[in-house]
Amino acid sequence: LLLLLLPALPAAAPGDFDPYRVLGVGRGSSQADIKKAYKRLAREWHPDKNKDPGAEDRFIQISKAYEILSNEEKRTNFDRYGDAGESQGFSQHQHRQFHRFHDGFYFDESFFHFPFNSERRDTSDERYLLHFSHYINEIVPDSFKKPYLIKITSDWCFSCIHIEPVWKEVAQELEALGAGIGVVHAGYERRLAHHLGAHSTPTLLGLINGKITFFHNAVIRENLRQFVENLLPGNLVEKITDKNYIRFLSDWRKDNKPHVLLFDHMPVVPLLYKLTAFAYRDYLSFGYVYVGLRGTEELSSQYNINVYSPTMMIFKEHIDRPADVVQAREMKKQLIDDFLSQNKFLMVARLTNQRLFQELCPVKKSHRQRKHCVVLLTREGEKFAEAYEAFLTFAVANTKDTLKFVYIYNERQPEFADALLMDEEKYRGRSAVVILERRNNAGKIAYRALEEAWQGSKEDNFILLDLLDQLRTDPGLLSSETVVADLNDELAPMFLIRWLYSTLDYISDCWDSLFHSNWREMMPLLSLLFSALFILFGTVIVQAFSDSSDTRDSPPSEKEETAAKTEKNDVSFSKESNSRIPKKGFVEVTELTDINYTSNLVRLRPGHMNVVLILSNSTKTPLLQKFALEVYTFTGSSSLHFSFLSLDKHREWLEYLLEFAQDAAPIPNQYDKHFLERDYTGYVLALNGHKKYFCLFKPHRSGDEGGTLASCEDYDASLHAEARGKPSCSPGSRSIKNKLHKLSFWMERLLEGSLQRFYIPSWPALD
Repeated sequence: LLLLLLPALPAAAPGDFDPYRVLGVGRGSSQADIKKAYKRLAREWHPDKNKDPGAEDRFIQISKAYEILSNEEKRTNFDRYGDAGESQGFSQHQHRQFHRFHDGFYFDESFFHFPFNSERRDTSDERYLLHFSHYINEIVPDSFKKPYLIKITSDWCFSCIHIEPVWKEVAQELEALGAGIGVVHAGYERRLAHHLGAHSTPTLLGLINGKITFFHNAVIRENLRQFVENLLPGNLVEKITDKNYIRFLSDWRKDNKPHVLLFDHMPVVPLLYKLTAFAYRDYLSFGYVYVGLRGTEELSSQYNINVYSPTMMIFKEHIDRPADVVQAREMKKQLIDDFLSQNKFLMVARLTNQRLFQELCPVKKSHRQRKHCVVLLTREGEKFAEAYEAFLTFAVANTKDTLKFVYIYNERQPEFADALLMDEEKYRGRSAVVILERRNNAGKIAYRALEEAWQGSKEDNFILLDLLDQLRTDPGLLSSETVVADLNDELAPMFLIRWLYSTLDYISDCWDSLFHSNWREMMPLLSLLFSALFILFGTVIVQAFSDSSDTRDSPPSEKEETAAKTEKNDVSFSKESNSRIPKKGFVEVTELTDINYTSNLVRLRPGHMNVVLILSNSTKTPLLQKFALEVYTFTGSSSLHFSFLSLDKHREWLEYLLEFAQDAAPIPNQYDKHFLERDYTGYVLALNGHKKYFCLFKPHRSGDEGGTLASCEDYDASLHAEARGKPSCSPGSRSIKNKLHKLSFWMERLLEGSLQRFYIPSWPALD
């Protein structure tokens, strides 16, 4: 009986309100289904539309249910605890009552031994837990010094339990080697989990240089170690043998870094050494010598290496002897860090960027923490080598914690050199030594230069040594002050190279995301890609089926504002036509025949019109010349096409069309004796193939200087006169060219949309 009652107790704790039941959806419904159900019920039960007395209460319940289910956090709380989080105190009170109830019967949840219960879980992950602000402000910047292996987990995750032993072992091992470890609880840090792109648990990923890489192999120790090792750049450590060690150690001048050699009997570079090289890559260059390999005997003999114990040597300006050595049977991270942190810089480092200047010559914080820099301002070339060697010898003999010896090349840092030397003649073409102290981060320094140029003589050494001794007791010795600009970054790659590296990284990220990342993250990119391909191929297909004359039209210029048109569906046509600047030095007029009739008229694109001139064989040349002159200024519009029709071949087609261009006036039938005598040469038709209408231009009549624009309405009266056998447009009564007089005014009205339109049911065949 107790076992039957126990499941019912927590079920009775929450209230009777069930948002799933109110909206009529299941617990596994998507947000789209929930939203659809809410809209349907809201419309049905809205108090303004539903007059039922309980409509208002029902509408409030629907809104509350949607508020819970549309919020993922509230929905999760309701699914887990039967409460959306608004009455947690009441729920917790009932939960405590329940615990007291079953504890009184000596019943405890540990009886079931649920390993996924968060209260009983191993607390080893707690010190690795990450929060969003901690990740953004600390972990991401730190990933430029060491890679991070991050696990995304959650409660009630059986797979998380399965990988827990392997994860714990690998996390401890990698942390000891210098890698970073992080754990994100997706239930409590949902924002961070979403930011990392983790949509399921468990998820393992690596973070290096701010870049996220997902782990996709089986969760075993070897795969996880290899995954972290693959995150590191491949050129961190160079393999060194007898053939290349001199070249490697001699690069200190070009790299402006000390060079580190690790001698070990392992055939592959240890992961500890690679992680160390990544952490100190801005300060040191690393090489690895496999002492068991043939071709390293000379190297091992020269530096007296013990082949049975790992040995680390650091070389600075002198490659014949190491500046420092450490040897141990088992190299530990702490030992290596202490050794390298004391040898991060050359004895006399060259100031190549502002960061190095700030580290070597820090701003004074107190009187006891004063640090001075002795700067040699010299130039490149053999002429200045002797002065540099003398300065290096002096620096090695007088190294102190409060003194740093550096040098710069005047031609590479001209602003810095000019600020200290003031362009004095005695230093021109010669080396100089300046003692300086940085006063603030804005570039203010106090300094004093040696009176004479530095030549490296014994006298110069005595003068400099005397100044340094005085400086220990008299800080006011640095009497001059100035402000120097930030140093140029001499070792920064060129812009083109940086752009190329950035492009390669972006391509690599896209490649990795395409084949390995969560497809949910790739959907925006894939949608954009397929949309671009669809538009591209759609354009190609449309152009392939369009007429060749249309493809030769250049795109229209910028559209200008136009007056309101009589019909809204023609606004686009009139706007595009308003920019009529000719783009060619000629007018392209094609003959309208049965071959191109379909493409040039019947299937003409929406918004386009074909302006057709009617002519005969005898009037072809003069009419085409006049037609070209009249319409030339309108050829800039890509929506206008120009053609001519032979009256001798297609009179019947024209007569059929003109029957629709009259209102009440009768049209003589084909048995009229003047049927074949009517002269239509000089008529112009503007044909809109898509909307099946046309406008008509009638030739100008002699003596009509009042200037009829030959609009479509004038056609009826002229047609009556022609029907009586008195053609007003005969070639004998006026010149042929004069027929197209004022055609340009008619074109203006055509583009304005003010001409009368004659609609036809369908375009007749052109036989």
